[in-house]
Amino acid sequence: MGVTAENLAKKYNITRQDADQYALQSQQRWKKANDQGAFKDEIEPIKTKGKKGADELFDTDEHPRPQSNMEQLSKLPAVFIKDKGTVTAGNASGICDGAAAVIICNEEALKKHNLKPLARLVAYHISGVDPLIMGIGPVPAIENLLKKSQKQISDIDLYDINEAFAAQFIACQKTLKLPNEKTNVNGGAIALGHPLGASGTRITTNLVYELKRRQGKYAVGAACIGGGQELSLDRLIPKVPQKLNYLHCIEDLIEHKIDAIGIDIGCGCSCIHTV
Repeated sequence: MGVTAENLAKKYNITRQDADQYALQSQQRWKKANDQGAFKDEIEPIKTKGKKGADELFDTDEHPRPQSNMEQLSKLPAVFIKDKGTVTAGNASGICDGAAAVIICNEEALKKHNLKPLARLVAYHISGVDPLIMGIGPVPAIENLLKKSQKQISDIDLYDINEAFAAQFIACQKTLKLPNEKTNVNGGAIALGHPLGASGTRITTNLVYELKRRQGKYAVGAACIGGGQELSLDRLIPKVPQKLNYLHCIEDLIEHKIDAIGIDIGCGCSCIHTV
């Protein structure tokens, strides 16, 4: 996996400094978002035992390192290509544990249970790329999804591409020419970590809530898959009253608040639309 990121760094002329600078941005954006409470709606707090046996409320991800700086990042050794490599522990996603849940239903179920959906899937696309550069997979997935949805890059309010590696993310961002101010605005897997099997759901959830906060229309999320396959998803989100939390509607059905919603596939992109 790491070698494929190095392949992209070479192909797209991405330097170690480029990768470290992006990693720092991810950490800083996570801190800002966390300080503003951006993750509170999508994280379900868990009661756990602390070191001294007392009950503690676990409600903040452990992996982020907001105190990181360029000096610290630059001192970390390259992992896959010694001396001249770009991938380090500081500019790659962390190996983390995580869990997410999702309920998917059709229009009939919505009416039957009197539910208001958080998102509606309206289109998707699956692509494939050379496994040696598997991290570039979100590019054709997003391009084909936008074509299918008759949208342009500029029509989208928010993007989130999973940060498997900084070099991989930068390659996708450069190729698609995604505006930095619209992309991974709350940080990504370099800060939060990459719990395999849950990351796609986490990305989708964060996009849903961030789009709502910004009163935007469309958002696209993506993630790469190790073998070079990619899936793109298009979701439609209804406009909702500011103070209404649709998670509570679903809670009535499953008797427990959902901490995330979406579909996780190794590489994909999702588009959200408010109406």
